[in-house]
Amino acid sequence: MESWKLLVLFLCAFLGGLTIFLVRSDKSKLLKLILSFSGAYLFAITVLHLIPDAYSGPDHQQIGIYILIGFLLQVLLEQFSEGVEHGHIHSHHHEQVFPYGIMISLCLHAFLEGMPLAADQHNALIFGIALHHIPAAFALASILMQNKFKPGGIVFYLAVFAVMAPLGFWVSNGISTGRIGGIEIYFNKMMGIVIGIFLHISTTILFESSVDHKVTRRKMIAVLLGIAVALIGYYTTGQGHSHAH
Repeated sequence: MESWKLLVLFLCAFLGGLTIFLVRSDKSKLLKLILSFSGAYLFAITVLHLIPDAYSGPDHQQIGIYILIGFLLQVLLEQFSEGVEHGHIHSHHHEQVFPYGIMISLCLHAFLEGMPLAADQHNALIFGIALHHIPAAFALASILMQNKFKPGGIVFYLAVFAVMAPLGFWVSNGISTGRIGGIEIYFNKMMGIVIGIFLHISTTILFESSVDHKVTRRKMIAVLLGIAVALIGYYTTGQGHSHAH
């Protein structure tokens, strides 16, 4: 297992959250462009790589059910996270109140997002997930700051969030190779759930932030760039290549 992937996942989320201490002006437009790029990239990677791989594996007749479960699971998670994984920042209390629902659902979300990396032999997903966690971490840090948390507390909870995706990668790597629990036979079904989560996250990012369903020129460029980068990776690594789990 490549340790550099763990480092990239951790640092992007952690440093992305720490920028809350450096930013004095509104960077919401930049965050939305990063989100649009990563959303389009994740959607393209899911369609080009993850779905074909899942359906080429064992029990492929049932994969659709697990994709639906993943989709609905993300709908449920967002009832508690308030859309922070999309980079949403909401005003919260003026006294120190810990947002348990946001923190727990966000950590579970990040853990699940790290899981497909065990099957990502051509590094197609790593940068999309890492980019996606930058605005999410920034939004989390912003909420903690609004809730009057001290810098030390914000840094601690950012570190907890940042370690979740690498942990998901490590656990799924152990499952896929049979090192953890002998449950590798369920790996493909777990990937189905993650695919459902990715489909929900990416499509929500792409469509929810458009006013009156109109896409700005900058957002369209960001979306097309995300898809283009995914396509370049798809064809350079071999069209229709199926990963061995």
